[in-house]
Amino acid sequence: MNAFELEVNKCCDLLKEGKVIIYPTDTIWGIGCDATNYDAVEKIYKVKERSKGKGLIVLVDSIEMLKDYVNNLPPIAPDIIRAAKNPLSVIYSESKGLAKNVSSDGSICIRVVDNDFCKALIAKLGRPITSTSANLAGDMAPSIYVEISEHIKSSVDYVVQLYHDVLTKPKASTIIRLYEDNHFDVIRQ
Repeated sequence: MNAFELEVNKCCDLLKEGKVIIYPTDTIWGIGCDATNYDAVEKIYKVKERSKGKGLIVLVDSIEMLKDYVNNLPPIAPDIIRAAKNPLSVIYSESKGLAKNVSSDGSICIRVVDNDFCKALIAKLGRPITSTSANLAGDMAPSIYVEISEHIKSSVDYVVQLYHDVLTKPKASTIIRLYEDNHFDVIRQ
């Protein structure tokens, strides 16, 4: 087994135990847990010192998995996701099967992730994971590993031991709110 597979397996085991990890995504480094585990989601709010009025982004590995966690998926959603040139997080009106504390108002922000590590981890876990920037609430989000504070690293259960030397600075995802009638609003570009 290579280092990539070892990390995926280790992280999957930790997430199944309700642990919180720092991991690379298709945007910036994130803090994550099993998005169906209420207690694990609570830990993320504590680590970030974040108010519960602000929900978390949820990552899935495919459009097929997305369908399992969104009620009344707008018919145009798969086409918008496939057409996106950059990472796209979409807010849907109502989720299903996720921990209630992932969202404050019942809506849910989900991204079909395009990152080999995330896809492998989510596929192995068989459930979505949360994603929020690896920083304290209100601080600048770290785009590369070396920008993550020691405080945050020591506050989680595990830090993925891959890609620490990658210096390209990705940006946060575009966020849109998609409605059942197929219209949308851009929240963040």
